[in-house]
Amino acid sequence: MKTTITPKQSSIAPLQEHIDRTSQELLASFPNTQQLSADERRGIIARYTAVLEGNFIYWMTAAYLAVASDEAHAIIRDNLLEEVRDNHPGMLRKFAIAANAVPTDVDALAVHRNLQNVRLFVAQLSAVKLLLMMAFFEGWITRFMPYLAELARCQGSAEREYTDVHGVCDVVHTQELFRALEGEMALTDDPLPPATQLLEGVERLRVLIRNIVYPAAGVGGLR
Repeated sequence: MKTTITPKQSSIAPLQEHIDRTSQELLASFPNTQQLSADERRGIIARYTAVLEGNFIYWMTAAYLAVASDEAHAIIRDNLLEEVRDNHPGMLRKFAIAANAVPTDVDALAVHRNLQNVRLFVAQLSAVKLLLMMAFFEGWITRFMPYLAELARCQGSAEREYTDVHGVCDVVHTQELFRALEGEMALTDDPLPPATQLLEGVERLRVLIRNIVYPAAGVGGLR
């Protein structure tokens, strides 16, 4: 995508379409849960937990620090309030325990390189890029929940609170983050970088997500 997207454009549809397509392609690339061994299913749940449990609130907080518009601040604050008030990390930990998939050192190391790549990106505190990354993440999580729930079911777990909650609430979160993006883009009359640059965080996160499902993808970093 070579066109430059400016804040005067009335729609962010091209960015939304790219993010939606990226989510669909990711999910389509995942193996059938029935064809995975118990250890492979456990590993996916554990690596997902290792990434989400200690990083999601951190990344969303970085987005809050990066944005300047009142609208974006209000939207992200509501998201963070829900995450903390309803103890979403604890909800995820309970899900992992029930599936016998508590992350080990091996699980953490499998995603370490690509997780660090995302953290380095987040540290740049680029508001528009971060909002795009988090909108992608929220939308992908919503789509991933049925797959994650099926992995846990195959592991003998009946715990569904985490997957049920995030299968619903993250739909709204995604829409709100795109609204925050529009508010942030409206603050400047200057052209924004090309979409390929704006979507840098989305690409880094896509690589990390693929690494969650395919642990060998953690070797060598971005690919």
